[in-house]
Amino acid sequence: MHSTVYRLIALFALALLTACTTQPLASGWHYTIPDQPESASGFTDKPGWATTRQAVAAANPLATDAGHQILRAGGSALDATIAVQLVLGLVEPQSSGIGGGAFLLHFDGQRVQAFDGRETAPAAAKGDQFLNTEGKPLPFDDAVLSGQSVGVPGAVRMLEAAHRQHGALPWAQLFAPAIALAEQGFKVSPRLHTLLQADPHLRKDPLALRFFYTPQGQAWPVGHVLRNPEYGHVLRRLASEGSRALHEGPVAQAIVARTAQPPRPGGLSLQDLANYQPRMREALCFDHAATSRAYRICGFPPPSSGQIAIGQILGMLSHTRAQGPELAEGLPSPDWLHRYAEASRLAFADRAQYVADPDFVNAPGGDWRSLLAPDYLRERSQLIGAQAMKVALPGQPAASPIAHAPMPTQPEYGTSHISVVDAQGRAVAMTTTIEAAFGSRRMVTTDPARPGGFLLNNQLTDFSFVPTDAQGRPVANRVEPGKRPRSSMSPTLMFDKASGQLLLSAGSPGGAVIIHFTSKVLVGTLHWGLNVQQAVNLPNFANLGGPVLLENQRWPASTVQALQGRGHEVRLIDMTSGLQAIERTATGWFGAADPRREGVVRGD
Repeated sequence: MHSTVYRLIALFALALLTACTTQPLASGWHYTIPDQPESASGFTDKPGWATTRQAVAAANPLATDAGHQILRAGGSALDATIAVQLVLGLVEPQSSGIGGGAFLLHFDGQRVQAFDGRETAPAAAKGDQFLNTEGKPLPFDDAVLSGQSVGVPGAVRMLEAAHRQHGALPWAQLFAPAIALAEQGFKVSPRLHTLLQADPHLRKDPLALRFFYTPQGQAWPVGHVLRNPEYGHVLRRLASEGSRALHEGPVAQAIVARTAQPPRPGGLSLQDLANYQPRMREALCFDHAATSRAYRICGFPPPSSGQIAIGQILGMLSHTRAQGPELAEGLPSPDWLHRYAEASRLAFADRAQYVADPDFVNAPGGDWRSLLAPDYLRERSQLIGAQAMKVALPGQPAASPIAHAPMPTQPEYGTSHISVVDAQGRAVAMTTTIEAAFGSRRMVTTDPARPGGFLLNNQLTDFSFVPTDAQGRPVANRVEPGKRPRSSMSPTLMFDKASGQLLLSAGSPGGAVIIHFTSKVLVGTLHWGLNVQQAVNLPNFANLGGPVLLENQRWPASTVQALQGRGHEVRLIDMTSGLQAIERTATGWFGAADPRREGVVRGD
């Protein structure tokens, strides 16, 4: 059944309607609206996609197709990424959009750049804004469903800055696919319908209720053609005016007005929006050896915690000794899972202690690479024994004093990932987010008479709700004006160390578990001889500092029992990764899309 459903996805994603096009653009290129996916959501077998010159991997077939058409029109990998993002904001509004932020890694054939489009806290933000009148943390949903959760959006302004450097097609041309789909309509997918129907909060917003639901309050059915003229209107303004159309004028005024509404009105201002600037950061890279070959793995530095945690986990594992095969009967062995869980526990202890916006918090020893130093990871790995350690304490890299309190554990959600490689050797890995599903559940429109709009993020709930500990020590990732909240987003580019040749672009949504989803792909491809689709298909696993988390219905009882025998608490939960990845092969490229979501890969 799974393979039949997959073939339906592929047919719907690849078939094109020749009758529906936008107006011709200067280059003579027309965006053509493809036939639209109607396959069931769930776990759908996917074999991977082989291409020779270029490829796009994204979480929705319409978005993938938009990027593919841009590449065929002469666009760069960055151009295709922008077109994909704009379509995702329409067809996958639960995960990302122009009301959110993103981290983008770009490779131009010579160097890797890190473009930081993370949201920032408004100037009026306060360290105690997520505490109640008794000084206790708010219930998570109460914080999310508030104007105080909304950070200054950064994705569009960041993409504009990246386009100035790496765009091949005109900025306005990249908006054509999303504008056409917004104005002519797209079919509601099974995943969007399922999430709309299940969400307990989105109907509380009058604009979202009117747009996403029937008059009876039911989610529009699968296949319903949903038009979003307000989103199309905003995109037309962005296409002609650039990011200024979002950060100033009527759209900015509408954003500020929505955040100022109860419950718990926020203090985001027009000045906050106008002042937002993306950051250029140095990519954080580490070396990793596998199967007698050296690799260079590059990811995002703080405010993301992803690359540091991935590097720590892989580094500590390299210093532990396996008891038998790591992969047994197609699954990671209990022994390997134990060692992985313990390395993760140690990495997440460091994450909670140290990682925050580098404009506000100093790295241990003045360099984030201290957390990845081989000697430090070797020392940390010695704490991994035969039994679960239960609680891990942070280390002290570079003999640095501990000045902050560790951040208490709290939920993290959301995001989408895009990977692109083009025929000129350029590549992108971008993870993009509005945080929780449907963000703060606040929809923005500049004209209430025009249906639709876009959703605002709840990114500020990625800050610690508690600003200090009982001793008064500040939490590194506390709320501060102008600060960017810590993230787990892990866009990854991997290279052959000797030649510098690009080998892989990958990433995933999934909140804090992004770190483990991405690690799984790296381990599977580098250590277990799997192709990237096989690695994506593996059952998911994680440890965030507490119980071992295993993907429900994907593991035998013997694995659970073996982990429990080593002292682990084990929880079987749904772990809906959304991995997208593209790897180099002897004949070109091979792309993977997560079977747990609706994504596909297209290329030539």
